[in-house]
Amino acid sequence: MRVLIGYATSEGQTRKIARFAADRLTDAGQSVELLHLADAEGLDLGRFDGAVLGGSLHAGSFQKELKRFAADHAGALNGMPTLFLPVSLAAAGDSADDWEGLNAAVADLTEATGWSPGRIAHVAGAFRFSEYNFLETWVMRWIAAQKDQGVDGTSDREYTDWSALGALLDDWTAGLRAGKEAAETA
Repeated sequence: MRVLIGYATSEGQTRKIARFAADRLTDAGQSVELLHLADAEGLDLGRFDGAVLGGSLHAGSFQKELKRFAADHAGALNGMPTLFLPVSLAAAGDSADDWEGLNAAVADLTEATGWSPGRIAHVAGAFRFSEYNFLETWVMRWIAAQKDQGVDGTSDREYTDWSALGALLDDWTAGLRAGKEAAETA
């Protein structure tokens, strides 16, 4: 089966997650195309059996490339198995307010684009101090302090649970495979 893995990223963690997903699905025997969504112009989604899309959440919103792609391809995406991986630092915590905000951001995205992901799985992101400018470093250190995260503001810190992400991808791929087999025998 052919699977599109499309992503939008700001500091690079979502790209790292997308590459992990591509490797995992390729190892499982899938044919994968990894695509930065900023480069998606003219893409024919009809040649894919499913899609995994990822984007990072910053200040309550996802990247414009993700929004544009989802809106432009909502019909095709809604007609195939999809997995949406929203990436955020808030997903690393258990604050009810943070999770309410995460769910609201996803709801805003789906309402604005018309795309209804088949499955949504929040993925914890990372502090990428090596990628931030002075102001971003200051803001991210303030956010970390508010959440009692012990970061020093100079070293990157990753929260992504790679084992859980691998298990999620394995499960989604098994469902994709089963759905394809059921469609072929019908």
